[in-house]
Amino acid sequence: MPAFVIVWIGQAVSLLGTNMTIFGLTIWVYKGTGSATALALVEFFYLTPMLILSPTAGAIVDRFNRKFMMMVSDLTAGLTTIVLLGLYLSGSLQVWHLYVGAAIEGAFQTFQWPAYSAAITTMLPKQHYSRADGMMSLAESGSGIFAPLLAGALLGVVGLVGILLIDIITFVIAIGALLLIHVPQPRATQEGLAGQGSLWQESVFGFRYILQRPSLLGLQVVFLIGNFLTSIPYAIMAPLILARTAGSELIYGSVNSIGAIGGVVGGVVMSLWGGPKRRVHGVLGGWLASSLLGVTLLGLGRSLPVWAVASFLGSFFNPLINSSNQSIWQSKVAPDVQGRVFSIRRLIAWLVNPLAVLIAGPLADLVMEPAMRQGGVLTGVFGWLVGIGPGAGISLIFVFTGSLAAIASLSGYLVRIVRQVEDILPDHDVLPACQAERRVRLEELMKERQRLIAGEQVPERERGLKHISHELRELGRETLTPDPADSN
Repeated sequence: MPAFVIVWIGQAVSLLGTNMTIFGLTIWVYKGTGSATALALVEFFYLTPMLILSPTAGAIVDRFNRKFMMMVSDLTAGLTTIVLLGLYLSGSLQVWHLYVGAAIEGAFQTFQWPAYSAAITTMLPKQHYSRADGMMSLAESGSGIFAPLLAGALLGVVGLVGILLIDIITFVIAIGALLLIHVPQPRATQEGLAGQGSLWQESVFGFRYILQRPSLLGLQVVFLIGNFLTSIPYAIMAPLILARTAGSELIYGSVNSIGAIGGVVGGVVMSLWGGPKRRVHGVLGGWLASSLLGVTLLGLGRSLPVWAVASFLGSFFNPLINSSNQSIWQSKVAPDVQGRVFSIRRLIAWLVNPLAVLIAGPLADLVMEPAMRQGGVLTGVFGWLVGIGPGAGISLIFVFTGSLAAIASLSGYLVRIVRQVEDILPDHDVLPACQAERRVRLEELMKERQRLIAGEQVPERERGLKHISHELRELGRETLTPDPADSN
């Protein structure tokens, strides 16, 4: 745990610096262009490489040292910030430079999350997984609160140059923290042997792995549905509050800040508590509470006190949901394939975000808002619940989607393979290990494979890699075949 805390501090500081830079560059772009589209494109160019490269990134994370992959990700982000700083100082920085920088950072950040998640598995005993994941939620929520405050206060003093310099320093701290500690590499498992092959084969391995385990797939489906349903209302949260308060930016900002505080408090609670013993209750129960007390209550509210409570509670339960879900996967998935499997998990989860945004706007503007204005077709049915007029249609979207997300979480309890996921699937550390002789040979083959991968691309290299892949598959078949001598 002490080594993990060192890494966590480095990553928390780095997150703070990154979010300060995002805040500073957002102000710079909007002042220079006045365009919301320009800001949205930065996010688009950041997310798109992450989605495209996720399967391949997971395979690469499993092939190489996890600590090294985290350092490469941090180093690339730091170098990108240095380039942007140089362009700004020379007076050459343009908006399209941010698109390129966002694409580069997004591509290399694809390696960060699966490498970090897999590193937790090898650094900590499984009883601390939820606590460690709660600490990461705390770092993310904390940076969401303090980065805008710090950046806003410092912009007038040190300007954008100072903000970028602070970000560069935080990257150095993150890399330095990684240099101080040891991240153990996972030992070889039967799943890892079965997944060996070409880069393409290893890239799609995560899909096969999840599809072959109905309990994990079922859990992910519940998570995916909940994520989709709650992403729709949160995409139009600003119009909801602004429409119902005659455009009060103060109230909208207050609701957002209180929500961020809720995330921090939830992260602290998870860090100290570690979550429920049955982690599936943290996922399903957390979704139920967050959906009803967060999303649905936001839709029912018509004033700051109700919105503040709903925003706080909706964010408070997020660390419980995410940490519990993450610790289940960390416990059940063999560490030497977590990079591949976790990358596919994130790919599936993030694919719904653009769809939710595309649905939310037209649903609010073209369907629900007209239906809930004076004389609208739904006012007689739901007017008593959310009122009538501007914002009422959006409120109804919150009520509907929050209620559906709560039903989805309850449905998870009705499905045995989801409800008993922790009993049906054994933890990875109780799976049969390779016999001693085979494990020694496996380690030799993996070292030779790493040497060839890093070497010059010549025909002998390709033949050597094919031979090693063949021998690894054969070794996997032998490992899966019971040895009569082992029964003694």
